[in-house]
Amino acid sequence: MSAAGETVAAEIVSALVAVRARAYSPYSNHPVGAMVESDSGARYFGANVEVAHYKGLCAEASAIAAMVSAGERRLRHVYVIGPGEHPCTPCGDCRQRIREFADAETRIHVVDARGRLLKRYSMEELLPDAFGPENLSH
Repeated sequence: MSAAGETVAAEIVSALVAVRARAYSPYSNHPVGAMVESDSGARYFGANVEVAHYKGLCAEASAIAAMVSAGERRLRHVYVIGPGEHPCTPCGDCRQRIREFADAETRIHVVDARGRLLKRYSMEELLPDAFGPENLSH
């Protein structure tokens, strides 16, 4: 879903820029920040954390871990900000992680380095025909 011309609230942009500035990305020099908003309206933030063996933690995973650690389980919104003017969309692993806590109403917002909204996705648009908890037989 395109979002050209739409804006993101200044308080969200400010928080995203701040968390991105705290990213630890000495190997890729590609700092990323993320914010997730749960069903309760609480906001959780994360930054990417790289390690020398190249198996780091993505910003989205970091923010989702903070949400889960706080006892929340449903995502309403996910915001991702990268370092440039091009979309910094969630990687495949993060798309699956978002899917675990998303529903049809969840929206994923991708903003550029200055906080301009570049794209907004539904979960189905971001990860069509996704495998989820309902696919497991118990």
